[in-house]
Amino acid sequence: MSHTSAEIATQPELWARAAALAGDCAGLPKPGERVAIVGCGTSWFIAQAYAVLRERAGLGVTDAFAASEFPGVRDYDRVVALTRSGTTTEVLRLLAEVRGAVATTAITGTPGTPIVDAADEIVLLDFADERSVVQTRFATTALALLRAHLGEDLGAAVRDAEVAVARAPEPAFVAAEQFTFLGSGWSAGLAAEAALKMREAAGAWTESYPVMEYRHGPISIAAPNRITWVFGPVPEGLAEQVAATGGTFVAGVLDPMAELIRVQKLAVAIAESRGLNPDEPRHLTRSVVLDAS
Repeated sequence: MSHTSAEIATQPELWARAAALAGDCAGLPKPGERVAIVGCGTSWFIAQAYAVLRERAGLGVTDAFAASEFPGVRDYDRVVALTRSGTTTEVLRLLAEVRGAVATTAITGTPGTPIVDAADEIVLLDFADERSVVQTRFATTALALLRAHLGEDLGAAVRDAEVAVARAPEPAFVAAEQFTFLGSGWSAGLAAEAALKMREAAGAWTESYPVMEYRHGPISIAAPNRITWVFGPVPEGLAEQVAATGGTFVAGVLDPMAELIRVQKLAVAIAESRGLNPDEPRHLTRSVVLDAS
């Protein structure tokens, strides 16, 4: 079994563990704080999901940015940085730039890394760290922690995750030539993350969009042996429109984080069917560390 597969399977347990810790994590945003949450790659997509959930909970303005595109502190009360490795160059540069101007918190999986000194407060999820280059369990565990901190009961999500872990990928999905992932609200970020997982682990042709944008052009690539997969509510008529193209429509019925587990498992299955090693994705490293010059 690949490291990636083994790590994917641990997510239900880790989400429950993170949820139990949520009330004791100093440094997570307080009600009413104006928050910017930043990350790179997977962490950026998780940031997008959290930003929507926090605002919808009425807990304060929350914006998500790729770390390289952060516009400045503006009137934020706190910057939260997501970084599994604690060494991502763009995140460290951002925290250095804003230090002293705004409170900062980093959520990381790796102790003893530069992020520990770069942020004012640290939330360490070392029990969810990974050997894999491709992020799976750290990202979802961080989101589980953040959801629980917002007051959500994650019991149903954990049960859905157990279902997703136990379910084998459909052979027709493994053989498909193209995937489009769609979401709305907080699940739009997870749809983007699903597409990224497929590209990283399997080199698959994948795209992602907000669900209502799909009919504004992207549906033109739907066809037989291509899959349109929705995380969350399905707009009226969309399933029928995809079916008319000959494409396969998938309406995710599990918690969107659990639907993401299904895609993670599918990405591994596709990689293995193509003779690829999901633990060694092409052109990728565990952390992006840029030359200081």
